[in-house]
Amino acid sequence: MDPVGLSGFLTVGAVLFVCGVICMATKRNAIGVLMGVELVLNGANLNFVAFSRHTALGLDGQVASLFVIVLAAAEAAVALAIVLNFYNNHLTIDVDRAAELKG
Repeated sequence: MDPVGLSGFLTVGAVLFVCGVICMATKRNAIGVLMGVELVLNGANLNFVAFSRHTALGLDGQVASLFVIVLAAAEAAVALAIVLNFYNNHLTIDVDRAAELKG
């Protein structure tokens, strides 16, 4: 059985990143945009872990990806609170209606 090399991990990470960017650009739903952000962060995490596994970085990649996971959890909690508040006021989560929030 042939082990997966660095290029395989980087390819999967790049596909996740591109899928996330496309999801953020095309979705009008706030939940879909948040899912795109999570895909982008997971693609970056996969690259961090792959580089730490296949280079001499040691545990630096795993530690960086752990911080990104914690940041993503905090971002998701705050963003979902904003989305729920917006839904309570406007009865929709359409991102185009969020222009009313500008100060």
